[in-house]
Amino acid sequence: MSSPDANTPATASAKPSNFLRQIIEHDLAEGTYTARRWGGSPGDAAHHAAGASDPAKIRTRFPPEPNGYLHIGHAKSICLNFGLARDYGGVCHLRFDDTNPEKEDQEYVNAIIDTVHWLGFDWKASFNGVSSTCLYQASDYFDFMYRAAEYLIQAGHAYVDEQSAEAMRINRGDFGAPGVDSPFRSRTPAENLARFREMRDGRHEDGAMVLRAKIDMASPNINLRDPAIYRIRRATHHNTGDKWCIYPMYTFAHPIEDALENITHSLCTLEFEDQRPFYDWLLDRLCEGGLLQAPHPHQYEFARLNLTYVVTSKRKLAALVYDHKVNGWDDPRMPTIVGLRRRGYTPEAIQLFAERIGVTKSDSWIDYSTLEGCLRETLDVSAPRAMAVLDPVKLVLTNWDAVMGAGALDECSAPVHPHLPALGRRSFKIGKEVWIDRSDFEETPPKGFFRLFPGNKVRLKYGHVIECTGCVKDAAGKVLEVHATLVPDTKSGTPGSDTVKVKGVITWVAVADGIPAEVRLYDRLFLDAQPDAGGKEFLASLNPNSLKVIQAVVEPSLASAKADDKFQFERHGYFVADRVDHTGGKPVFNLAVGLKDSWGK
Repeated sequence: MSSPDANTPATASAKPSNFLRQIIEHDLAEGTYTARRWGGSPGDAAHHAAGASDPAKIRTRFPPEPNGYLHIGHAKSICLNFGLARDYGGVCHLRFDDTNPEKEDQEYVNAIIDTVHWLGFDWKASFNGVSSTCLYQASDYFDFMYRAAEYLIQAGHAYVDEQSAEAMRINRGDFGAPGVDSPFRSRTPAENLARFREMRDGRHEDGAMVLRAKIDMASPNINLRDPAIYRIRRATHHNTGDKWCIYPMYTFAHPIEDALENITHSLCTLEFEDQRPFYDWLLDRLCEGGLLQAPHPHQYEFARLNLTYVVTSKRKLAALVYDHKVNGWDDPRMPTIVGLRRRGYTPEAIQLFAERIGVTKSDSWIDYSTLEGCLRETLDVSAPRAMAVLDPVKLVLTNWDAVMGAGALDECSAPVHPHLPALGRRSFKIGKEVWIDRSDFEETPPKGFFRLFPGNKVRLKYGHVIECTGCVKDAAGKVLEVHATLVPDTKSGTPGSDTVKVKGVITWVAVADGIPAEVRLYDRLFLDAQPDAGGKEFLASLNPNSLKVIQAVVEPSLASAKADDKFQFERHGYFVADRVDHTGGKPVFNLAVGLKDSWGK
């Protein structure tokens, strides 16, 4: 996301308001952060004091932990943070919260960068003709975090605790009982500092001790009962290698990262609301000590995305992948961004979805059809059209040779897009034999059936009117061929073509130039709207029909389709050429979304 110039008027007035926009607008009107300075890069109070006034009116951040692939819930946060920075003359930082070396990997770093770019955002700031790149990682701040921890120890705000993990858990108390002071809580700052440096130097085993903030063991907010802020963890870090054998806890690292980066509005989901008092306590202490500049960032919480028919727990998504319930993180049934992208979702559809669901302070469930509707809207105005036969049965025009000539092929054409004439037209042929969808023929039609049955006329779309005469079946009664006769002088677009009135129009592909293709019909992965709510076993509600692979025939214009190209298969839905398996020699199309909601009641 290229930030606007500092003097560019905010465009936020064109966007629907919400409580976060109101907070930002109030802070801008009050000049809450106008006195802050920016040293040109993240840094402590002295670093920023040497810089000029911060040219960014606001600073937000998207801070993923690189321990997995981003999902649709992360997309909401990406659109929110980058969008607010864009709209209010600010900049959004992309920061990797890489403080847990055992679970993180460069693979996920690369995937996250690619995902944010694909969604249409970047982290470049441009103010008054000066550009910078706001891509950061928490591990670059480990030295400052260690320095901050030593300051807290020396100021009497932290101590090294050598209780076992079980003893710490018991002594922490619960909502009905206050905690009990650790027997190590009364150590002097000098003793704690010496012990902490022993932790740093690798003189103690993993788990032997932790550094805890000294706050209030009787606090009604259990998060303030002397939370752990550093632990011993011998693990190679993907960025810092083996430099450290102690690592900061997330709740300690996160507010420091925000402060070093001059973040103004730190936006989190509601599960972090109880952590905000510690966020403020920590930054207040470090500002008092002159380590960080004031005013420090403020945390605001909003409701996370709860989407029906989806699970977003990284643990559960990993179980789907590693138990082979799906075919990898980018399986088109997955709610990961890479999965949605392979399914055929566009950045525009996901941004529209994020805007449409809005931002609130209360949890609610968003129906999956809302996401699908956003995809339909964006593809309807952009996707080229094509005809495809998904369950082919041969239609033989028995009088073709007599009317058109033996072996003749007739040229037909159709617009690439009905509302975009500049895209031109697509061409295909019709001959004696064409493929039609099996469902378009009924030997004994039900009431209201206007397609092919003996004695009925229909139009082959963009082609001729035909009259059904019957079918050929095998011994088991399965239809092998449908027979019909061509009605002369009824070709679409020719004089007199509308003199024969029909109620039914069906799509088709000629045997002569149709292209065989694999089509993957994807559906929702779960049958239960809330598959893991209330402690339910989410795997029990897997949809056994979430993927059907069929052999179809598509019109010749799709011979030039490239991976990721999207189309509307007329009468069927929107499809995308698979970005992994599709090649010119092996066309593979995925169902992105149907033309209408098949799950609606």
